[in-house]
Amino acid sequence: MQAFHIPAPPPYYTNTFLLISDAGHAVIIDPAADVQNYERILQEHNAVLTTLLCTHGHFDHVGSAEALRRKYHAVLYCEADDLAGDKMYPLSEADHGYAEGQTVTVDELQFTAWHTPGHTPGSVVLLCGEYLFCGDTLFAGSIGRTDLEGGSSDAMNASLRKLAKLPIPRETQVLPGHGEFSTFGEELDNNYFIRSALRGGEL
Repeated sequence: MQAFHIPAPPPYYTNTFLLISDAGHAVIIDPAADVQNYERILQEHNAVLTTLLCTHGHFDHVGSAEALRRKYHAVLYCEADDLAGDKMYPLSEADHGYAEGQTVTVDELQFTAWHTPGHTPGSVVLLCGEYLFCGDTLFAGSIGRTDLEGGSSDAMNASLRKLAKLPIPRETQVLPGHGEFSTFGEELDNNYFIRSALRGGEL
């Protein structure tokens, strides 16, 4: 497997990722950068895009999804709750959502999905090997906003409690939708919001 971090442009600087399997099949997580950024890497590595995985449906995470889906006939995953087709949630359809604990497999790449509503109703996290793609559920030392349309502090608290108890190794890299990277152990030990949720506190 080869993994690439492709930051999207300002003002949001969304973290977006491209993984290429040993057989040359590519997966993009949160297709927010310009299409040509992905195309360049695909061409350089003679890879074929097959799968688009959205951690949630906010506009700053799905900006290139439809264009990439059409050009490469890639399969698009996004939860139905985030498919409003409006300014905040621009996607109106996807090929699939995620079943709880479902594994999306592309060659040797296996992405296990868990629902983590709070930032949006359809937010998920995706675990692939040593990488945890968190979208805007979990940031390094923080969490995603819950005061936007579709957000819920109560749902986020429940998701953080759930996340803390998932069978994820502490050394797993936390790759959030914005900002710096971290490790799962670092967040369990030092993220105020996770610790508060586990104590039964409110956001």
